[in-house]
Amino acid sequence: MKTLISGGHVIDPANRVNGRLNILIEDAKIVWVGRGEPEADKVIDVGGKIVAPGFIDIHLHEDPIDNGRISPCIFEMMLRQGVTTAVGGNCGINVWDPGEYLDIVDRDGAAVNVGLYAGHEYFRKAAGALDIYAPATEEQKQEMVKEIGKALENGCVGVSFGLRYVPGADKDEFFRAAACCREGRKIIASHVRDDADAIFKAIDEFCEAGVEYGLPVQISHIGSMGGFGQMEDVLRQMDEYKLNGLDIAMDCYPYFAFSTRIGTPTYDPGWLERYHCGYDVLEFCEGKYRGQRATKETFDEVRAEFPECITVCHVMREEDVRTAFGHPGVMLASDGLVNNGQGHPRAAGTFPRFIAEFVRKGTLSLYDAVNKMTAMPANRLGLENKGRLNAGADADITIFDFDRITDRATFAEPALEPEGIEMVMIGGEIAFEKGKIIKNNCGRAVRK
Repeated sequence: MKTLISGGHVIDPANRVNGRLNILIEDAKIVWVGRGEPEADKVIDVGGKIVAPGFIDIHLHEDPIDNGRISPCIFEMMLRQGVTTAVGGNCGINVWDPGEYLDIVDRDGAAVNVGLYAGHEYFRKAAGALDIYAPATEEQKQEMVKEIGKALENGCVGVSFGLRYVPGADKDEFFRAAACCREGRKIIASHVRDDADAIFKAIDEFCEAGVEYGLPVQISHIGSMGGFGQMEDVLRQMDEYKLNGLDIAMDCYPYFAFSTRIGTPTYDPGWLERYHCGYDVLEFCEGKYRGQRATKETFDEVRAEFPECITVCHVMREEDVRTAFGHPGVMLASDGLVNNGQGHPRAAGTFPRFIAEFVRKGTLSLYDAVNKMTAMPANRLGLENKGRLNAGADADITIFDFDRITDRATFAEPALEPEGIEMVMIGGEIAFEKGKIIKNNCGRAVRK
């Protein structure tokens, strides 16, 4: 079947295209792009709307597995905001063996295409190193490396680390896990070990492995790591590494508050001093205090009794986030995390918000924003047929109304659907149209 997308304004930074063109799709691929109107079985007139490659989220936290099947939540949230490919397993965390997870995606489909990192902490725990504050034994390190290697052989895009979340992981453990990526030169990505004024040393620690093994380095959600007055110097640090031969990039989400579980080391003693704040910057996303700001008493209570509680911490500086997105080495990512439908609004609103808040308010051009949502993450992941709209590319396409696109998710209602996404196609099939999911299983596993 041939489908013609007609009358749209095509923005394709991967091919440096920004103009009115039509697109012909056949058998899940784009087969022609041009000014004419070739014969087609179906014509979709988009009336001047923006036609972009399907958005790519390089950093989120995937849906759980229940009874051998994916429990859809965040992937459907991604689809509603125009994402066609998402990469989970970030911050060292997998919810399931990642190779098996990709097999399940191939068997059943998913709301979006799914790639995964092999999470260092996941395999650390699987090897028996359950105390995050204690070093792994030699035997545990060997087991960890063996299983990470298997995950990479099964198609994981690289290895992710959450060094902040496993203080006991020493340099030897970290380097041995990172070295698994040498075959195939796969990515190492990290929520680095420290933030705020300690971010520079933490970036140096992580980049040392990239330099040692010649690996591409991805620094995760830099806004929540260096968004407390350090951003300009962080970006200069990245530039220095890049100009001295390291393949380094960063990602960021377009919000001014971060999110993590209250029981993590982020909230270990000293966090108030690190962020120069009081308890009231912390907002509970779950439980009996949901929607409330913390006091010392409620913080201590929830941290002791409900350490998995998702929180939002309102401490990031808006000017630092805007500065990050102005840099050509920083791409967009959601860092979406959902638990029982609750969490940070970034899981439901990141991509529309990026356009509404950063393009329409003048921080970026629409072309540059689309680049950070499509070509940059596709190139970073080595996805040659995604993040672009040339003949031969996968027919993953997002069509949106530039004047209407906006996020609606809030900290009080984090799952509200965005507006202005007209249509999303995955593999040439309409997966989402005008506010409704048409098919939630068009996505396939993305393996490297």
